[in-house]
Amino acid sequence: MNYGYVKVASAIPSVKVGDCHYNLKEIEQIIVRAEGQGVEIIAFPELCITGYTCQDLFRQQLLLDATEQSILMLMDFTRQLDIISIVGAPIQVGTLLLNCAVVIQKGEILAIIPKTYLPNYNEFYEKRWFASSQDLHPTDIIYAGNHIKVCSTPTIFRTYTGSTFAVELCEDVWAPEPPSTKLALAGADIIINLSASDELIGKHDYLRQLLSQQSARTMSGYIYSSAGFGESTQDVVYGGNALIYENGLCVASSERFSFEPQMVVTQIDYEKMRSERRNNTTFVNAQRIGLKDNEVRLIECHSVTPDDFTLIREVNPTPFIPKTNDMEASCEEIFNIQVAGLAKRIVHTNCKTVILGISGGLDSTLALLVCVKTFDKLKMPRTGIVGVTMPGFGTTDRTYTNAINLMRSLGITIKEISIKDSCIQHFKDIEHDITVHDVTYENGQARERTQILMDLSNKLGGLVIGTGDLSELALGWATYNGDHMSMYGVNVSIPKTLIKHLVRYVAESGVDSMSRNTLMDIIDTPISPELIPADEKGNIAQKTEDLVGPYVLHDFFLYYMLRQGFGPSKIFMLAKHAFANNSEYKFDEETIKKWLKVFLRRFFSQQFKRSCLPDGPKVGSVSLSPRGDWRMPSDASSALWLNDN
Repeated sequence: MNYGYVKVASAIPSVKVGDCHYNLKEIEQIIVRAEGQGVEIIAFPELCITGYTCQDLFRQQLLLDATEQSILMLMDFTRQLDIISIVGAPIQVGTLLLNCAVVIQKGEILAIIPKTYLPNYNEFYEKRWFASSQDLHPTDIIYAGNHIKVCSTPTIFRTYTGSTFAVELCEDVWAPEPPSTKLALAGADIIINLSASDELIGKHDYLRQLLSQQSARTMSGYIYSSAGFGESTQDVVYGGNALIYENGLCVASSERFSFEPQMVVTQIDYEKMRSERRNNTTFVNAQRIGLKDNEVRLIECHSVTPDDFTLIREVNPTPFIPKTNDMEASCEEIFNIQVAGLAKRIVHTNCKTVILGISGGLDSTLALLVCVKTFDKLKMPRTGIVGVTMPGFGTTDRTYTNAINLMRSLGITIKEISIKDSCIQHFKDIEHDITVHDVTYENGQARERTQILMDLSNKLGGLVIGTGDLSELALGWATYNGDHMSMYGVNVSIPKTLIKHLVRYVAESGVDSMSRNTLMDIIDTPISPELIPADEKGNIAQKTEDLVGPYVLHDFFLYYMLRQGFGPSKIFMLAKHAFANNSEYKFDEETIKKWLKVFLRRFFSQQFKRSCLPDGPKVGSVSLSPRGDWRMPSDASSALWLNDN
């Protein structure tokens, strides 16, 4: 089982211009290394058999014959190998000389792909020697002992493991309409580009942006191999670039200006790409104006001996946390989205007051900080923010003190309303034994708090701001018609693993020293609903993660299930890889499996709570809003997912 991954490589061999024999040996050495690492597809630079900078030597029949002889030798070399090798070579087709990619596997040329767009400007003058695929009529040739049809028909290759790829050459990706666009729309998961792009100041950054954008736009893997050291430096320099992208993200890259041969190896998740495409209606609609079935040539690659699958890519254990060089800027953007959403709702309703429960925990703290920033931007007095602390049977001195101190230092209106007496009366009314700390005992407190907030909003003419987060919604860790309900939920798209970062961002950049100290202590406080009495030392006895599992695991499961559409077996494999040797979060297989089953059971059984969520701003790529990203029947069975081993 390959879990939808294909192992690929981009290589930069050492080159001697015009020395086909030397170049072939260098290519073969890299192919052997790649085969030994289980690589399925390897790409080499444009015209790597001869060297790109041969210039008028391309008109020499001796060089063209040596090229054909080298391809024949390469075919023989690969006869017992599974790997698909793609090399660049000048090839005569009738009266034309074409700049081609030659796709070879198990001693056979699968296809010859000619270059479409030939640069003939500035330092480039390829039209001096080569014709474009647009000048080509379908032609049958005998090349290196193979009968081959060379044509301009768009060609897609399907590997034995099920992935698909297509090939374009260098300038093709720089064109206004790259061939890879239609090839991706026709079903190619991966685009391979054989290139020989010279180095100019600023060009490398532009190139990386170009490849990233093309990979993202076509929702494809993109393997780029460009000529390096050894090409003629008569007028230009070739720095060598081996770059591999996946849906816009660079997943492997080589060293520029290296004097040694290079090969970068990674795995491309083509299952993820297909999931992205199915989910994106724009991509689906674009297929209507793409290539028709009869306009595409499909070539089946040879069968191979499957290797035992081992994931070699890094897996981020916290996928919801932005991995950027400027974490502060990312947090600022997220925070501002929350603020903008709340501001619009306040302006639309013409409310002067918002009401929210302040527990001294992370979620209500972030919601309060969003309210404060929103009121400041709207030039409204902070006294219009009514923070209500509602001590109950499980409230500890630490959280109570933090709640009071934070509200006081931020200058909002403070209300303290104990729920103990009202809950005692309520338990008497419904004949519940107060010493039995069951779900009735817990949810009765949560609903009492929500009743207080809702009734205060009526009295004060304000909005109740919800504090619940995305992770809680996924697990259904909210009391139905209790903390589950509000008039606007500012945290509904914020996962638990991200909240600490956002609160820390505000603590370090946007508040006074007293508020900062309180915020840092809130960050260090264990997550708890505080519905069960504290222990004998007054510490929190009810810790959420002891009950439902580590949020870092649940957020990981949530991301890969919703964002990527992966099944539990693949999610389990990824989690094992991400957490096995992680210094900060380390879980063994049994722990991961236990909490994955809990996640799946709760995710399916608790959909009814998500089906009637209040409004709230979408912040990231995963949202559980029933009006937007996630629409699921409340009665769906989890059996298929729980049995996916």
